[in-house]
Amino acid sequence: MGAMRIALTGSSGLIGKALARSLRADGHDLVRFVRREPTRAGEVRWDPAAGYVDPAGLRGCDAVVHLAGAGVGDHRWTDAYKREIRDSRVLGTAAVARAMAALDTPPPVLVSGSAVGYYGDTGSRAVDEDAPAGTGFLPSVTVEWEAAAAPAREAGIRTVFARTGLVVAGAGGAWAKLFPIFKAGLGGRLGSGDQYWSYISLEDEVAALRHLIVTPSLSGPVNLTAPEPLTNREVTAAMGRVLRRPTVFAVPAPVMRLALGEFAEDVLGSQRVLPARLSASGFVFRHPGIEESIRAALA
Repeated sequence: MGAMRIALTGSSGLIGKALARSLRADGHDLVRFVRREPTRAGEVRWDPAAGYVDPAGLRGCDAVVHLAGAGVGDHRWTDAYKREIRDSRVLGTAAVARAMAALDTPPPVLVSGSAVGYYGDTGSRAVDEDAPAGTGFLPSVTVEWEAAAAPAREAGIRTVFARTGLVVAGAGGAWAKLFPIFKAGLGGRLGSGDQYWSYISLEDEVAALRHLIVTPSLSGPVNLTAPEPLTNREVTAAMGRVLRRPTVFAVPAPVMRLALGEFAEDVLGSQRVLPARLSASGFVFRHPGIEESIRAALA
């Protein structure tokens, strides 16, 4: 496939930055939506809270990738921050979907960020895209977040929800917080360690998003997780092996809840999410296992 013109929100985030780098390296034309006044070529203004998207940035695009949203693990979950988590996703998605639908010739595909938080706590039960939404704050946010893209779907735009797991990366997300602790030899399981973590390497996340853009058979929810979710205990052991550090310190669940507030439930909760649709569509993982994902993040 030749060079494409792709509009991107959330280009300053962990995944957005990596995706932008990858697309540019392959000669694709990128339109970055920014919330400030544009200062560089290829930047276009949007204001998700006000529901405004400059339509000029969408015209002539082959795809829109919408990744913007307040970080779930960036702050303690006060009522105000929970509102920001929700509004930044729901209002932003609605604004993008409406702006696309209003164009005479809209971009043919919207890849909209989502999360495995949709499924809630699944315990040791494996789930794929056919599973229903769970209960609690993150599942309810994710349901609203995906529903906000309705104007695009109703306009006949192929809409894909990239339900992303825990991204294994050195520069952001959960792993950026874990690496320094484990390198210091203070790493260990969290709570019981029996909870499943559905992870994906940053490189596979970017490759999967690009796969969603160019695979016409994919629409609706697609789980972006490695093929074999592992327990926190197994992830802890892998971190110890790769970093050659002891992993004897366990963080008791009450301490986690005290330190992280409600976000602790997300870390202590168990999500065993399988990438059924991604795998069935022919996607090949570069880092299917946890050790190679950790090594890639450290490289």
